[in-house]
Amino acid sequence: MSRAARRGAQLAAGLVLYAVSMALVLRAGLGSMPWDVLTQGLVRHVPLSFGTITALTGVLVLLCWIPLRQRPGVGTVANVVVISAAIDPAIALLALLPDPLPWSVRGVLLLAGVGLNALATSLYVGAGLGPGPRDGLMTGLVARTGWSIRLVRTGIEVTVVAAGWLLGGQVGPGTVLYALAVGPLVHLWLPRLAVPAIRTGTRPGRPAASEGAADAAGAHATPRTSGSLAEPGPGRTSP
Repeated sequence: MSRAARRGAQLAAGLVLYAVSMALVLRAGLGSMPWDVLTQGLVRHVPLSFGTITALTGVLVLLCWIPLRQRPGVGTVANVVVISAAIDPAIALLALLPDPLPWSVRGVLLLAGVGLNALATSLYVGAGLGPGPRDGLMTGLVARTGWSIRLVRTGIEVTVVAAGWLLGGQVGPGTVLYALAVGPLVHLWLPRLAVPAIRTGTRPGRPAASEGAADAAGAHATPRTSGSLAEPGPGRTSP
């Protein structure tokens, strides 16, 4: 497989799996990913589907890139389109499971969702085709303010979780587990899934460009121990 084909396939697979991971965590009903808490809250007040609100939120976040002078990549646009298109079918499919689910099954869904989310994030970030809207917002704010990634990410995610909770979104142990586990898992998997950068033609003494993966990698690799309650995506890579 050519390098370009691998990047495209990895991006597509990562984004679809990201949507599936969101649906798994939502179906577990033990607390959502931070940005999904906000989406859940909005769904309660706006007659739109989860996927539609996810898309609209992604577009609004992208508009925030303009004053931050961030440049979207192919992966950035795909992040909004693919995840928002895939999440509603994934939610509908998991809704076929019997209700109420046993606690053991809900726990398995939550663990599977968090693990799959980290894998999906590593796939699409590793493709190096541009960060997701929410990661770009974070890295843009870091660049403009000089604050740490941890501080900016925590501030964003505490804000969206608080807003989502006030609107009726679900905050719970799953939200905390996601905040604690996703960063270390991405830190483990991303180096193994990142598409190597082309090193030909680089200037002497200057490292090859990572084609957009480095910033997002650093964002996700930072353990989220100070995340949403103490960060989501989607995303969500987010996305």
